[in-house]
Amino acid sequence: MPGVHAPVDPRTSWALPAPGEMTRTAELEPLVTRVLAPNPSGMTLDGTNTYVVGAPGSGQAVLVDPGPDDPAHLAAVEQALAARGARCVAVLVTHHHGDHAEAARPWGARFGAPVGAADAAVAGPGGRLLEPGEQLRLAGTVLGVVPTPGHTHDHLAFRLESGAVLVGDHVLGRGTSVVTHPEGDVVAYLESLRRVHDLGPSALYCGHGPELTEDPTAVLDFYLAHRAFREAQLLAAMVRGARTVDDLVADVYAAVPQDLWPAAAQSTRATLAKLATEGHVLLDGDRVALP
Repeated sequence: MPGVHAPVDPRTSWALPAPGEMTRTAELEPLVTRVLAPNPSGMTLDGTNTYVVGAPGSGQAVLVDPGPDDPAHLAAVEQALAARGARCVAVLVTHHHGDHAEAARPWGARFGAPVGAADAAVAGPGGRLLEPGEQLRLAGTVLGVVPTPGHTHDHLAFRLESGAVLVGDHVLGRGTSVVTHPEGDVVAYLESLRRVHDLGPSALYCGHGPELTEDPTAVLDFYLAHRAFREAQLLAAMVRGARTVDDLVADVYAAVPQDLWPAAAQSTRATLAKLATEGHVLLDGDRVALP
């Protein structure tokens, strides 16, 4: 199929840390400290980013995405709180995946702080179910709750008073996010990308990988273009004879390490569901065909 060209990722020309070279703790702005969890992998990149958010001098802070319930990570987060002279007054979670949410309830209990999330199982008894559009007045600042479903059904982002957005797995510091299947939804994901784009973020603080400060909207434009490119690639692969999800993944993701193909298959299934709804492909389980 002619005209299938990969969009250019603007981050390739930015001075971002190489994989494995992110600092353990970083002061991103007066409101935010990032603490990197020690859980690197092909899916989590350097590890999960936990954010400590609060107005300087308030004596309080909010933890966003505490990540794994790991003693070394807890110690690093407590050190970051101490450096701010702050106590944790709330734990917020972008979505229910364990690499973001595992520590939420145990750490909430440790700090005597309520857990806020869009998923009741994450928030737990006594927790708070967050609603889209809420303005959370915590730790001397305001965090806006931005609905960003797509990667998962319950995904949220948090907009800070500085204009930065804590985006969880909606946008990654390197590469692109997986739209999980069957709970992920590509149509919702694209709408969420546009919603964050319309906020005009000053920075994107990602769930994994480095923070994106140079031109955040250019990254969001790339993410939208990348999704359109993947759709075109899948249709082109079907023209070449691909007839199953596995065929499509082997064709479209040939240059990607095979240990990431299961995740690629999830995004492929989610994209095929969109294309089928639009009448561009026919789906029968894992078998696909052009109309």
